[in-house]
Amino acid sequence: MNFFSTRGGIRGHLLSEALRLGAAPDGGLFMPEALPRHDAAGFDPESPLATFAAQWLRPLFAEDSLAPELDRICAEAFTFPVPIVMPDETRPRLHALELFHGPTGAFKDFGARFLMSCFDRLAGAEPLTVLAATSGDTGGAVGAAAEGRASVRAVILFPKGRVSPFQERQLTCWGDNVVAIEVDGDFDDCQRLAKAAFADSALSGRHRLTSANSINLGRLLPQAAYVAHAAVRLAASSGATPGFIVPSGNLGHGFATLLARAMGAPIGPVVLATNANATLGDWSRGQGYEPRPSVATLANAMDVGDPSNFERLLALGVTPDDLVVEQVDDRCIADRIVQDYARSGYVWCPHSATAAEAFERLLPSARDERPCLAAATAHPFKFADVVEPLIGRRLEPSPPLAGIEGRPVRKRAIAPALHALRELLDAGPFPA
Repeated sequence: MNFFSTRGGIRGHLLSEALRLGAAPDGGLFMPEALPRHDAAGFDPESPLATFAAQWLRPLFAEDSLAPELDRICAEAFTFPVPIVMPDETRPRLHALELFHGPTGAFKDFGARFLMSCFDRLAGAEPLTVLAATSGDTGGAVGAAAEGRASVRAVILFPKGRVSPFQERQLTCWGDNVVAIEVDGDFDDCQRLAKAAFADSALSGRHRLTSANSINLGRLLPQAAYVAHAAVRLAASSGATPGFIVPSGNLGHGFATLLARAMGAPIGPVVLATNANATLGDWSRGQGYEPRPSVATLANAMDVGDPSNFERLLALGVTPDDLVVEQVDDRCIADRIVQDYARSGYVWCPHSATAAEAFERLLPSARDERPCLAAATAHPFKFADVVEPLIGRRLEPSPPLAGIEGRPVRKRAIAPALHALRELLDAGPFPA
């Protein structure tokens, strides 16, 4: 299996090369040259996620040096449960795919752990420097997955004042091989810095830079696998092809869902739920794709004005006719959290609440037609400052999140300029 760049200048890379580079040298994103198509009937809905994921992803690893390691990579990455629950028995068609039972309480734990397991096998004698821009949850997942690994050093860029207090603690509490950098700007500034660093060939070569953002295909493949696994499970138990509703910011999760469907997963209509950032919504309404500055919202991890993975949607052949984009503003996020807690006792995080609200906006005929999986992307405790005042009670952390509370924290601060990041990297931010 070979991979090409969405910008057309690069072809013929094997998967391990695509993962090692992160982004293509021409600035594009890697995609498989030939998309494998599975018969979902050949997959056991009762199989463990790690077993299912290895079977689902195997064609993409064909003839690659990582192919003999795929079973072990999946076994290392998929070590926590992914339950499908019914949040409200009065709405039996709505199911939540709970993706927050990992070490940092967010769906990005899957991709970060999968990618770091790949890097363990690709790094060689010198560690890779994993550069990750984060709007909230990516950095914590990358830090947790990278901590203590000899194969990588992680540098996490996060926007000053634009993450929740718990998210910031989770970004800044890891070991000596993980450094958190507070950028005086928004997420798009962090993302631009990361892209500029990769484009600087001397800097990238000097530090063996690679990416742990969703620009790296290794972040998205495990997401496509768990989406396919969930679809096969729910289709088997319900006898119907489920729809999916996915909270979307940088479009990695949304793309992974559409990729799983294109590879043969039994997935019906796909709804991408966004917050007040309107770039994707305007495109879906035929107004063209126009990047803009990000808008700060309650669902801060989705505060993206120029989603990187839009290039992959186009490369996959996705058009506005292939999905629905539902915009959910802060008032509706808050109202959905309040209403669903009062109705059933179930607590959504602000991001997951965009999916719950999108389900509520479906036409009654569409809600009744098939089961629908809403991706519950983060544990609500991570956003206690938002959620607790709305529901009127304290939230309890999961055991992994409780363990983060007592860790010491440290961070660096820089301006949103490449020279500032270059100076920090060259000064050696990592203890000897």
